[in-house]
Amino acid sequence: MKLKGVCDRFEDGTAVIVLDGNCGEIYIIRARLPKGLKEGDVLDIEMNISKGATAERLKQAAALREKLLKKNKGDKK
Repeated sequence: MKLKGVCDRFEDGTAVIVLDGNCGEIYIIRARLPKGLKEGDVLDIEMNISKGATAERLKQAAALREKLLKKNKGDKK
């Protein structure tokens, strides 16, 4: 998915990007944006689903859940 947005303003080291088409705003740490970005600059934004990263996070969440369940089970003894 490709979007366009304009850098509307900076707030405490964070850029507020207003998306075209009344899609809303996104807040991004200024250091993660192109150097020299200033208010009024238009950004091309591309978003993709990362299936590998999603699977890894689900795996980490499941491991944490299992760890917490084991800990709680041990507390009841």
